[in-house]
Amino acid sequence: MPRAFSISAAAIAAERQRVGDDLERFEIARVVALDQLQLREVGPRDVHLRILAVSAEHNVDHAALADTVNIAELRGGKIFPGNSAVGEVLAVGSEVTRFAPGDVVLTHCNGEPDIYGYPLRIWAYDQPDSIGWYGEEAVVADWQVIPAPLDCGLNLWEIAALPLRAPTAYHLWRRAIGIFRLKVSRGQRARLNVLGFGGGVSELFLMLAIHEGHRAFFCSGSPERRKHLEQLGIEPIDQREFNRFAGRDNVKAFSKHLKGLTGGEGVHIACDMLRGPVYAAGLAALARMGVNVSAGWQLDAGCNYNSANLSVRQITLDHVHFETVEGSNAATELYGRVFRPTVHREIYAFESLPRALEEMHKNVQTGIPIVRVAEDLPAEVAKLAP
Repeated sequence: MPRAFSISAAAIAAERQRVGDDLERFEIARVVALDQLQLREVGPRDVHLRILAVSAEHNVDHAALADTVNIAELRGGKIFPGNSAVGEVLAVGSEVTRFAPGDVVLTHCNGEPDIYGYPLRIWAYDQPDSIGWYGEEAVVADWQVIPAPLDCGLNLWEIAALPLRAPTAYHLWRRAIGIFRLKVSRGQRARLNVLGFGGGVSELFLMLAIHEGHRAFFCSGSPERRKHLEQLGIEPIDQREFNRFAGRDNVKAFSKHLKGLTGGEGVHIACDMLRGPVYAAGLAALARMGVNVSAGWQLDAGCNYNSANLSVRQITLDHVHFETVEGSNAATELYGRVFRPTVHREIYAFESLPRALEEMHKNVQTGIPIVRVAEDLPAEVAKLAP
């Protein structure tokens, strides 16, 4: 049986008891455990994968903390997480025509599309019976994988950073710009001011904005990430200069700073990925007709706002979950051409995946954390692994 990491309700309970429910002391690495997995038989429309590399994702952080919901308990006591991977096809079912053994593919996490194609549930999170990709092998339906664009100009670690983040950013951007254009036409205002906070999805969101000719601002506490985006023409803002928005005065100072940079107008679109710490700052910095868009993996399950104030300013708050399958395929076309992610300086070994998640939780990494799962890589992939 292949090895795979799991998160159990029992491990969560034990760690919460150890720290007295103080999540500041909670250690993710004590909860994400190396396990063994019995794969299901390969069905007619299934693909058997050998996992090559994965990225650490924040929804796994939430699953381990059980801070928004105890998903391991709801899923029967244990989940096998992992929403993003690069894999090699080992075998395919009799009805699979799009893939063949030896192909290199990406995963996506749309677990159960609704009537419009958007996910009701997320694979390896709240989709029942779903097995994630933090393991050596996996079996999934063929609609859950996408051909990997190995000729896009990115290395393997950069490609591995994108399967979940790129579709999310792609969806956020097309929603945000679409909503703004319902209110303000290109004829009225062609070039917009766009703000992103902190993480990997926001980076990609801003890359889309600047690719389309807009002015982009990246607010982050990471000097490495700010430097990377500045080289792409995205203007950096050090979040620490505003005490990470700990108080009202910090929020006011940030809003004043953004207004100063934009001729008193503010930003037209804000990508607010963390909700809790940056929510008030994102709203305060918005211009009239502004759009605040969030992927929903917030630190707070609820958020408050002054309805009268936002109505007068014509502000729109939009909540996004994840892309359609078609959108996930489309986002892959932008690898290397638009999307150039910042990758953490250490590529973690498979056994170090819990540490990667722990360090992501502590926000000490210099970019998106990548875990190398397979030691031996296919020849066409090995040349992309510096």
